Amino acid sequence: MTQSPDLVQAEEKLKTEVQRVFRRSLHIRHVDAGSCNACESEIKALTNPYYDLHRLGIFFTPAPRHADLLLVTGPVTRALEEALRQTYEAMPEPRLVVAVGACACDGGIFRASAFTRGGVDRVLPVDVYVPGCPPSPLTLIHALLLAVGRAEPKMHHQELRAQPVQMRSVPDMVQMNEVHNG
Repeated sequence: MTQSPDLVQAEEKLKTEVQRVFRRSLHIRHVDAGSCNACESEIKALTNPYYDLHRLGIFFTPAPRHADLLLVTGPVTRALEEALRQTYEAMPEPRLVVAVGACACDGGIFRASAFTRGGVDRVLPVDVYVPGCPPSPLTLIHALLLAVGRAEPKMHHQELRAQPVQMRSVPDMVQMNEVHNG
């Protein structure tokens, strides 16, 4: 199976940036805050032989204390709101949060209701939004690249003022959240 040139380029850039910024592998803690599992199937595809995130130095971890990045899918249900906060608080600094899918970005079709809080940003500060229902694995790779780029200023306690960015090389849009650290 031959990979597309866009995928090869994105993967190489991601691998280089992870090594440059972290000087080790990137560990991701995934939390399903109430999704339909469509985003999870695309995230799972990142570990198959075609995308193979492990060869890029990126691993999923069950322990938030070992995680550099929190990947959240689904609208935040009220039942999982506290667990999501505790997972975030257990992570070491700098904490990166990526909201994956339409539901995690703004609540999707569920919005805020008696059962959901809406998007992840109603509970946690989000660094990168990845819209789509579900977003493609290539879009997720681009989102990880954006998130890694946001880690460096956080590591050096610099003020982070990022303008929204649209990725035009992939079918879905990846947008960075504007964050003002005080």
